[in-house]
Amino acid sequence: MATSRKWYSPYVSPMDPCPPLSPVSYETPVQLYLGFQPRGMEQFSPFEALAHGTLWPGLYTPYTNPYLLKKRGIDTNG
Repeated sequence: MATSRKWYSPYVSPMDPCPPLSPVSYETPVQLYLGFQPRGMEQFSPFEALAHGTLWPGLYTPYTNPYLLKKRGIDTNG
């Protein structure tokens, strides 16, 4: 399965006055990689679904702040 976090290195001009934030990352929603929803897909209970924002555990991905993890020294490449 494809990862939901993507990375890229932006162009840095020699005349750029600010240091770049490189590499830059962004998250893509999991449903981009699902295609058609299969029958009998596992479901959260109604209470859990409200807490997670989706009925299906396969579509749930918690947001992780890559810049916060970088400050803590955790490698998020990969």
